[in-house]
Amino acid sequence: MSQSKNDMEEKINQILAYSLLAAKNVLTLEDVALLTGLSKSYLYKLTCAKQIPYYRPNGKQIYFDRGEVEAWMKQNRVNTHQEAEQQAAMYVAGHKKGGAL
Repeated sequence: MSQSKNDMEEKINQILAYSLLAAKNVLTLEDVALLTGLSKSYLYKLTCAKQIPYYRPNGKQIYFDRGEVEAWMKQNRVNTHQEAEQQAAMYVAGHKKGGAL
């Protein structure tokens, strides 16, 4: 029964962490790790390479803007098969030169 109680407490703590995260606009490294599922070490690597937008107001602790992190996560969208087929059809239709091939 002790294990079940520990599992329940862990789940409650996770729910609380996600609830608090949902209300924040300025995020810590730990928050971004939770939001993205990326490890903190990988996030540090991204910040060192300046591949993710971040802020360092006091020169030590780094912070992230939630909107910027979400926009960063939405970069390099991959088209669905249907979208790619539509683009190909539009390209072909726009580049036909008045005769049969």
